[in-house]
Amino acid sequence: MHVGSVALFLAQIRSPIVLVLLAAAALSLVLGDRGDALIILIIVAASAGLGFWQERGATRAVEHLLALVTTHVSVLRDGVERQVPSDQVVRGDVLRLSAGQAVPGDCRILAAKDLFIVEAALTGESYPVEKSPATLPADTQLAGRVNALFLGTNVASGTATAVVVHTGRATEFGAIAERLRLRPPETEFERGVRRFGYLLAEVTLLLVVTIFAINVAFARPILEALLFSLALAVGLTPQLLPAIISVNLAHGARRMAARKVIVKRLASIENLGSMDVLCSDKTGTLTEGVVRVHSALGIDGAERPRVLELAAVNAALESGFANPIDTAIRALGTVDPAAWEKRDEVPYDFVRKRLSIVAAHGGRVLMITKGALPQVLEVCTSAEAPDGSVLPIADARAAIDARCHALAAEGLRILGVAVRELATDAPVDRGDEQGMRFVGLLALFDPPKPGIDATIAELRRLGVALKIVTGDHRLVAESLGRAIGLTAPRLLTGPDLRGMTDEALVGRVGGVDLFAEIEPNQKERIVRALMKAGHVVGYLGDGINDASAIHAADVGLSVAGAVDVAREAADIVLLDRALDVIIAGVREGRATFANTLKYVFMATSANFGNMFSMAGASLFLPFLPLLPKQILLTNLLTDLPEMAIATDRVDEEWIERPHRWDVGFIRAFMLTFGALSSVFDFVTFAVLRRWLRADTTEFRTGWFVESVVSAALIVLVIRTRGSLWRSRPATALLVATVGIVLVTVLMPLTPLAVPMSFAPVPLAFLPTLAVIVAVYGLSAETAKRLFYARHPR
Repeated sequence: MHVGSVALFLAQIRSPIVLVLLAAAALSLVLGDRGDALIILIIVAASAGLGFWQERGATRAVEHLLALVTTHVSVLRDGVERQVPSDQVVRGDVLRLSAGQAVPGDCRILAAKDLFIVEAALTGESYPVEKSPATLPADTQLAGRVNALFLGTNVASGTATAVVVHTGRATEFGAIAERLRLRPPETEFERGVRRFGYLLAEVTLLLVVTIFAINVAFARPILEALLFSLALAVGLTPQLLPAIISVNLAHGARRMAARKVIVKRLASIENLGSMDVLCSDKTGTLTEGVVRVHSALGIDGAERPRVLELAAVNAALESGFANPIDTAIRALGTVDPAAWEKRDEVPYDFVRKRLSIVAAHGGRVLMITKGALPQVLEVCTSAEAPDGSVLPIADARAAIDARCHALAAEGLRILGVAVRELATDAPVDRGDEQGMRFVGLLALFDPPKPGIDATIAELRRLGVALKIVTGDHRLVAESLGRAIGLTAPRLLTGPDLRGMTDEALVGRVGGVDLFAEIEPNQKERIVRALMKAGHVVGYLGDGINDASAIHAADVGLSVAGAVDVAREAADIVLLDRALDVIIAGVREGRATFANTLKYVFMATSANFGNMFSMAGASLFLPFLPLLPKQILLTNLLTDLPEMAIATDRVDEEWIERPHRWDVGFIRAFMLTFGALSSVFDFVTFAVLRRWLRADTTEFRTGWFVESVVSAALIVLVIRTRGSLWRSRPATALLVATVGIVLVTVLMPLTPLAVPMSFAPVPLAFLPTLAVIVAVYGLSAETAKRLFYARHPR
């Protein structure tokens, strides 16, 4: 068996209660009660094996899905450059890295060009760090190793060739993780499971200690009392809950994959269903994602071919991360790149927001700069007038600002284009971006997707508020907001946000629809403010500057075409960049959550009622109502049909709005239906003892049959808030339930009856028990209507 499979199997029996039960069974063997001890061990092993089989299948399914979104890196091996999965990089590999890629190991830089690395995850430094080949002292501090790249960081801009020195645990990041035993942040779903576990632990501990003490006080054998108490604990514990959760999540992941949603972290499915706020950039999600050039204008607002020509040279010769803007400019084919000779480049970064190319043409060497208009204007000292003359930039600013405002109001994105003639072709850097001449404006547009307003309305109907987070001008964002159906969008800009305290932002953020002119480091702050305000937040992004926000969100989403660092930070990757896909994922997440809670409801109602009834009956009967091995078998059989719960249909009420774990609701459910179950259990006890005059073995057999059958059938009632007759269960669940009922009824007639201490019961028992089960089912239907009337949530 594979090492991972062994660990998965051992995980099925690591529960303290199961371990104590195994120890008690071992003690029973030592004391000579080998038959019962062996049966207990077989039942525990069967339960663990069932959980292992289901979880292993779920794990393999997820591994298959993850292979669809594995990140790759360019590696030079045997003189041939090839693409390999990032997790297959080994020591000695020579890597070719560019903007947007994650560094797959600790590396020594061999060559670099304008290389800037984001090391925030490792050093805490917010801004990208410039890197270059160098020889440094061996004791150089981590933050000062400018000649090294580290696992867990990513390329912000520039290119590099580097050799891998360490991978995995041998890396700096791996060493830190090993020392601190870092775990991923606890998700909303995992917090709910933990709180539910605390509730079960409290109830189980109270019941077990009390029953054990009373049985000892009644002078019953200590080992028998211990085994009985522990068996009750196992009966109360939803032992297959981890397997049920894994199966439900894996089933949900497969269904989501069919809808072009790949789940990397299974718990995020539940979080996607609980999500009530989705933050998203606009490009490609709300818009068509295909940028088009609208116009190239001089400072007077007239068309000027020279602006487009210079922008096209800049776009054609840049070597950084491919982006839609440069693709749109190149597609126009307004210049022949071969007519220009590239001499140097100052790549784009998120601080400068500019890209500069140095190129020679016609005996002249020009630095051509393109980028965000404010950042381009800040390095310009002059501007080209319509007649070709040059005037001070201060004289042109009013006209430029007016034109920019008018274009932004139309929903157009504006870039600035500037130029400077160089006397030499010496290498340049960011410091040379000065004294430039402003040439004109480049207006771009990306129309909204057809039907996006209806999609956003559907999200709103599902209880998910969409918040647009963009770096674009506020007027561009407002124009898009109106185009997609936001009649009066509430807006907050980056400069406004910069002046707000975290407390003020938490109070304000929930009422904002559009975040415009947002800087990269503000995106994570917005996400965290929304989470502090009590929302379950999803963040959809595909860029380098989205990675920290994706990682911080309850549900990090990216797309298949995103940069490596964004995909690696994401919990969920969309193969199709559209909100329709997210809506499908939300619905699947809520269905998965609902099916998980069905098992929880069963475990905390019928199981709790049965175990409480047995505990109470043991105080008044001259014998134990069930032997420990029979309790364990009851627990196993009632759990078996639940393995098919992942395929069950879900009420539309669960789909229409987000839900979270509510321990108070579960406690109320447990007390209501557990009490109802106990009432019919005591009725069964009375009928068996007073009316049918059952002896000890017949009593245990009859009670076992009634207990398993009623617990199995009650799932069909509590699986839906509506009437059982109107909400048909899935075929797999129905078949599994009927199968368990038949096995339970027939078991006393099989060879298993003797080792399990069962005996055939008189035929008169079965109709009587059937009437009790039927009345119990009808009563549960009535109790369900009353319960949901008092607890609509």
